[in-house]
Amino acid sequence: MIKRYLLLVLLFPSILFSQIERFPVFDVCKGSEIESLENCFLSTTKKHFFADFKVPPIVENENFVGTIKVVFVVTAKGDFEVIFVNTPYNEIKNEAKRVFKNFPRITPGWYNNHATEMKFVLPVRFPITTNASKLNITREDKAIDKKENLLDVVEKSRIADSTFLEHNSHLNIPFTHQRYVDYEFAMHKVSGTHTASKPYTYNEVKEYYNITKEKKKFLKPNKRTWVGNKIWNEHLVQVKKKDYWLTIDFLLDTQLGKDNSNLAYTFNNTRALNVNGAIGKNFSFSTTYYESQGRFASYINSFIENPALNVRPKNSEGLVPGRGKSKRHRTDSHDYPVAEGYLAYTPNKYLQFQFGNGKNFIGDGYRSFVLSDVSSPTTYLKLKANIWKFQYTNIWMWNTEPSITSISDPNEHARKYIATHYLSINISKRLNLGFFETAISAGESGFDAGFLNPLIFYRSLEFNRGEDAGNAILGLTGKYKLNDNISLYSQLMVDEFSFNKLNSLGRWENKFAIQLGTKYFDAFKVKNLFLQLEYNYARPYTFAHKSPILNYGNYSQPMGHLWGANFWEAVAIARYKKDRWSGGAKIIIGKKGFDLQDQVVSYGGDIYQSYNIRFSDTDNVLAQGNTANIFIADVNANYLVNPSNNTNLFASLSYRNFTPNTSLIGYPKGTNVWFSVGIKADLFNWYFDF
Repeated sequence: MIKRYLLLVLLFPSILFSQIERFPVFDVCKGSEIESLENCFLSTTKKHFFADFKVPPIVENENFVGTIKVVFVVTAKGDFEVIFVNTPYNEIKNEAKRVFKNFPRITPGWYNNHATEMKFVLPVRFPITTNASKLNITREDKAIDKKENLLDVVEKSRIADSTFLEHNSHLNIPFTHQRYVDYEFAMHKVSGTHTASKPYTYNEVKEYYNITKEKKKFLKPNKRTWVGNKIWNEHLVQVKKKDYWLTIDFLLDTQLGKDNSNLAYTFNNTRALNVNGAIGKNFSFSTTYYESQGRFASYINSFIENPALNVRPKNSEGLVPGRGKSKRHRTDSHDYPVAEGYLAYTPNKYLQFQFGNGKNFIGDGYRSFVLSDVSSPTTYLKLKANIWKFQYTNIWMWNTEPSITSISDPNEHARKYIATHYLSINISKRLNLGFFETAISAGESGFDAGFLNPLIFYRSLEFNRGEDAGNAILGLTGKYKLNDNISLYSQLMVDEFSFNKLNSLGRWENKFAIQLGTKYFDAFKVKNLFLQLEYNYARPYTFAHKSPILNYGNYSQPMGHLWGANFWEAVAIARYKKDRWSGGAKIIIGKKGFDLQDQVVSYGGDIYQSYNIRFSDTDNVLAQGNTANIFIADVNANYLVNPSNNTNLFASLSYRNFTPNTSLIGYPKGTNVWFSVGIKADLFNWYFDF
């Protein structure tokens, strides 16, 4: 009995000690008392972390203020591993992982006489100051925020990491005016940026604006089913491997509406297949195919079915604005397929090449005379270079004119070739200037190899190719930053100008266009309220040519302003967003001169009419001819469904009053009120304000 008692007394300390939990031990903490190991471990961890942690530039640029939590583990082998960081900044995640990877291997935690894994949470408060190390590290089971379940936080991170694959890519961000407000504002606030050449790429924007952070707050981690995640959170199909990734989405633009005409109802039924991906670090690709049928407001249907020979595509039922030619669907609607896609090669941080079929936009306004996205998609090759204070954009386009027959093959549409330079220069922190030139050529022999030189002056090359062998246009753009919230912008496009006849502005040769505008971000200190005012002016015969194939157009629509020429226009826009909701309002007033129905004489408004049949050599005035007063007002509201593919529920209401002197078949006189609702993926701008 005494022996058993002595044995129990001897073993009790070791049994008790084996049940005591011991924190991991750094070498500098060895020899400390058991009770002091915890404090030594926590203080040494903080010391190592904050001594090595570097704040990423994007976090400083966005003046991020807040506290993130780094969940890390000390493994049973004594290694440090980061398992979760609750931040939308991938840069912070990567930096935290880098720092902990540099930690030394230490003696692991101990429990029940065995090495054990221990999890901890390190809070990091931004901006980081000298007292950052006073933040307390806690065990994971003591650090769960009651307001946000840790499982939901981890699930949000998992969804975001697997969903927003494109955010670290060199793919284009689909260009829509409403979505680009946030990106332009972020770039506007930082000196040394260029905002005119669109669309932007994700890598171009991520330096100034955290798209993942903004989208991640709309994720629904409680949607744990496959269907729920696909509707609210994720792409339909997503594959992520070490050297490549791929996403596939089946998207809709399904609308139903009614206008005040005798149409029973209006509709649009678009099914789209969208594929995005990347191979390695340098190659990216995107393709979208749209299969669509639609019947629109009466004035749009009149435009589509316009029988004018210089508008309607050969062997077609009509032309859907901005999309392409159509064939008859049922008796009073249209079927119009569209295919877009491109390959992108980004060899380094300075250059990117793109080849594809799609749209580009150059300008800071709602409209653009330099290059807009109002016409149908076209084949293009683009080079964009960013070096020091310069951004240089070269775009070569293979355009189609479906109303003109090819000389060599009567079954083909005529082709034209456009080469464009745009050089953007940051003169100072506030002032940006841009210089633009474009050359237009036509012929059966294809693109003149001389225009492929990105450094040559096109005007000189075009002049030396031969008399009237092509057409050239020059332009100047400007942007001035008044403060962090307001910018002024402008464009001047010169198609032709007689300097020796400045005393007679009415000369037909004086062909130019002017744009003036201003943008106000977070207007009147209301977060996410955006206001814009813009004035556009284009002289008669601007962008036209004596040979219509050489005008500045594509697919029977202008490459610049939607209205062509011979007009003035004032635009007022307001946009606002809150959480998933966004909306906007727009008012347009203007006056434009049209030709008469017989098109015997050109008054300078239709760029597809030869200026050789002009109204007059002198005394040409703005909006001459069949003068129309135009008033357009529209409002829209959107509710974001899936942030991954930008699917929205929407409703819109528009009012249009069009009063020409003489009604035209393609542009009938009258007032149109149109209401529409539906669901759509927000991938491109669609302009019905003409």
